[in-house]
Amino acid sequence: MSPRTPPAPDIPAFRPVPRTGVIYVTTEAERAGFDPEDPEWCNLGQGQPETGPLPGAPPRVSHIDIEAGDQEYAPVPGLWEVREAVADLYNTLYRRGRGSKYSAENVAISGGGRAALTRIAAALGHVNLGHFLPDYTAYEELLDLFRSFTPIPILLDADRGYAFGVDRLRQEILGMGLGAVLLSNPCNPTGKLLPPADLEGWIRAAREFECTLLLDEFYSHYVWTSEGDEPSAPVSAAAYVDDVDVDPVVILDGLTKNWRYPGWRVTWTVGPKAVIEAVSSAGSFLDGGASRPMQRAALGVLTAEHVEAEHRAIQGVFRRKREVLIRGLEAAGITIDRYPEGTFYVWGNLAGLPDGLNDGMSFFRNALGSKVIVVPGEFFDVNPGRRRPGRVSRFRRHVRFSFGPPLEVVERGVARLGALVTSHR
Repeated sequence: MSPRTPPAPDIPAFRPVPRTGVIYVTTEAERAGFDPEDPEWCNLGQGQPETGPLPGAPPRVSHIDIEAGDQEYAPVPGLWEVREAVADLYNTLYRRGRGSKYSAENVAISGGGRAALTRIAAALGHVNLGHFLPDYTAYEELLDLFRSFTPIPILLDADRGYAFGVDRLRQEILGMGLGAVLLSNPCNPTGKLLPPADLEGWIRAAREFECTLLLDEFYSHYVWTSEGDEPSAPVSAAAYVDDVDVDPVVILDGLTKNWRYPGWRVTWTVGPKAVIEAVSSAGSFLDGGASRPMQRAALGVLTAEHVEAEHRAIQGVFRRKREVLIRGLEAAGITIDRYPEGTFYVWGNLAGLPDGLNDGMSFFRNALGSKVIVVPGEFFDVNPGRRRPGRVSRFRRHVRFSFGPPLEVVERGVARLGALVTSHR
């Protein structure tokens, strides 16, 4: 049994349910004494950004008012004014000069990214769904639960920098008969970003071959492609859609990463009206809709002015942390197959480390002894239903490191990892 899968409950009718990568490593860390309130621990495995004040960022929201109407359910597709605010934001950021604009009917609000993904999975028909390796660990169980579609893995090569151009996309769509493709852009865990020309080409191919693109854009403001200190602009497929109700492009994002409010659980799906109707119907029996008071609170941060200020603050603070983590990992002998162009993760290759540290799970176990948490690469080898044969993951030599925590935590954590490697040489 995979280490990520706990034993089956000793209760009739229940199956063993795998843990996602972050949940697994956090559970194991707690067994080793981890306490999130203990400043001695360095959580370089966390999947959330630091949530406190940043220089130049808008003031953090510290309280919300609960109104009498908030005691009631919100509409399953979300509060109309919040849907409208999201549509206006996308039109302002990405669709200036475009004749086709998003409206509230092109947006559905949900209670977290996984809820949004689950709605989409439940609404998909009998199609072949392409997904990439490596990619977001939570995709694995999601792609196995719903049997109306068939997951088709697409392998990316480290030797080619995990690149995947438009020509290869066309080949996969035609060769595998793909009706949809799911990916995170920027990619969690590698940090690979589809450049604008490729993103535009992907949308042309999707339009031409009638293959829906399902784009997880939760890290779209964490982009590191500009030179010097100039902020990199956010990236979204919304900029390249011709007709918002015709092009088969569905975008997922939310306050979780780009606004640094993961605990709010306010996310959205943006796409053609017909898709929004379908995912909203799925939400009616899956989750019932997002929190009404949290949606109302979101209205205050869904402005272009707020987004611009928050984005510039993220660019300044997280760029520095990225440099510290990359420099420290390379000094320790960890190879980086591709410098992250997006996200707040570094995908490290351990093959050059001493025995006992040169595979992800062993590295993870040893790092716990130094009070550092990381995520073994095998969790990103998305394998729904464990259908692909073989017990050894292609990414057993990799680890995902996060520069989501504050700078002092990143500095302390990477120093401990360097000392750990030195002690094994």
